Amino acid sequence: MTTYTAKSPLIAVMRHSEGNRIVKERVPSLVNSPLLHTLYFHEVGLILGTEPGLRGKPEEVAEILRLIESLEPEDLVARRAAAAAVDVPPPSGDYEPESVERGSAVAEYPTTAAAQERFELTLAGPSDGNPFTEVELRAVFTSPSGGTLSVPGFYDANGVYRVRLLVPEAGEWSFSTTSNARSLDGVTGAFTAGEAAAGSKGVVRVAKTFHFAYEDGTPYLPIGTTSYAWTHQGDALEKQTLDTHAAGPFNKMRMCVFPKSYLFNENEPELYPFEGSLLAGFDYDRPNPEFYRHLEHRIAQLDGLGIEADLILFHAYDRWGFSTMSPGQDDRYLKYVVARLASHRNIWWSLANEYDLLFRKTTADWERFAGIVQANDPNGHLLSIHNCHAFYDYSRPWITHSSIQRQDVHKTAEFTREWRDRWQKPVVIDECAYEGNIDQGWGNITGEEMTRRFWEGAIRGGYVGHGETYMHSQDILWWAKGGELHGSSPDRIAFLRRILEETPGGFLEPLPGAWDVPAAGIRHEYELSYFGFNQPTYRNFVMPAGRVYEVDIIDTWNMTIDTLPDTVEGRFRLELPGRQFMAVRLRAVG
Repeated sequence: MTTYTAKSPLIAVMRHSEGNRIVKERVPSLVNSPLLHTLYFHEVGLILGTEPGLRGKPEEVAEILRLIESLEPEDLVARRAAAAAVDVPPPSGDYEPESVERGSAVAEYPTTAAAQERFELTLAGPSDGNPFTEVELRAVFTSPSGGTLSVPGFYDANGVYRVRLLVPEAGEWSFSTTSNARSLDGVTGAFTAGEAAAGSKGVVRVAKTFHFAYEDGTPYLPIGTTSYAWTHQGDALEKQTLDTHAAGPFNKMRMCVFPKSYLFNENEPELYPFEGSLLAGFDYDRPNPEFYRHLEHRIAQLDGLGIEADLILFHAYDRWGFSTMSPGQDDRYLKYVVARLASHRNIWWSLANEYDLLFRKTTADWERFAGIVQANDPNGHLLSIHNCHAFYDYSRPWITHSSIQRQDVHKTAEFTREWRDRWQKPVVIDECAYEGNIDQGWGNITGEEMTRRFWEGAIRGGYVGHGETYMHSQDILWWAKGGELHGSSPDRIAFLRRILEETPGGFLEPLPGAWDVPAAGIRHEYELSYFGFNQPTYRNFVMPAGRVYEVDIIDTWNMTIDTLPDTVEGRFRLELPGRQFMAVRLRAVG
């Protein structure tokens, strides 16, 4: 049985709903501090004793500790079920009176479209009450091959409803709507979709168990980065972020729907995802369409740059209440977001950043959320969930790929093959730590170490993500707000990307071989060995007799490739420069 004392870590108290309430009411300065999450693993007594707002108040500290020590174990699953039981009732079947003619809403839509592009149906409908919660709308699309797709609609304010579909194939399409609002029910139409535009590769899918490819079969190698709150920073900084991407190596970006409250993240956003304000509170049952139009615009701009938007739906770094909504509010928010955004080709869904810090949500909640996303995304975009400490069960069938934060301070990419074997899915190490110089251990590795981790993951058949946290006079750190890159790893990551894109067959597969040097490629045809932080002056190799190989000596840090003038075969010795971060590539001739 769990007991709570002054020596309990703060995180244990904050996980308890009553403990959370006690701390929030008694020490609001702590709960609202951007430092909160960095203090979680200190003893709660130590934290209270050093909290600025409690200095010189030993009696108050003692009373808070007394309340904490009186906490009883709780059943979080039962609490969530009780909260769901008193939520907003589901939409009724008679939103509009019988005098309203069925299917009478004015509909606007194009009669022509294209595969791999968005088709949008716009309906002029009712605005009484709260259409966000009281109106249900879906459309069933019938494809040229006779299959059907059920697509959710959403309310876009001022009596406007929309249904969006990323058209998966060319040909003749038709649709019919269903709704509890009579005017929106039974609207029908048809359109012709032409072939996909040249260069349109389609949605990214899992390929060959451990990798990714676009729908047209073109390999997709995720070279990702993170800027959690970049869409909450205003036009000037957001434009700078896009300009940086246009010249950068990255083709995937982790980003949040919600704004972030944390270290270096104390500014208020210009727009909020719900109606309301920080002072007056938010109506979590009324999404703010202007906020989502802005988000859509930025996601579309990323697509124009060839960048996948890995969209994080929940996170714990919050002072607005978005992480502690009721179960029903969580569900309605998810349905709304997915209905609005699933027609973007470049969307990936991440249920959470650090799901295990969202204390009020249970495994049952995450499983339900996954079902909601899948039921409302007719295009079946990639879907995962990211950890802080404990891994989620990545073997769950709804998870398309792992999204990993390192569990060991020093080793992460080295575990890639083990994780591939365990889950039989692509391994994406979205957070291996960040290049930077802040005080947190997750944000002060060198550019050399970031580059090394990228190479270690790639050679083992996985994909490592980048982030950057260099101190800035205006708190503009790439990992949170975007802006400009200041580190030394992005150019080296671009160099790695070029090498990966030269791989025969499109994907690096780990190879059996020496115990001390990982290798990948196609055995005896194309082999890439990486020496990491080791610095040999030579290396002996053994390849099949009768096969001739060209040799590339690759300096992954100085970004050079030296092709030896002579070919090799059988057993041979290669002289190496005795520097760290070297690689050798053997390419069979003929």
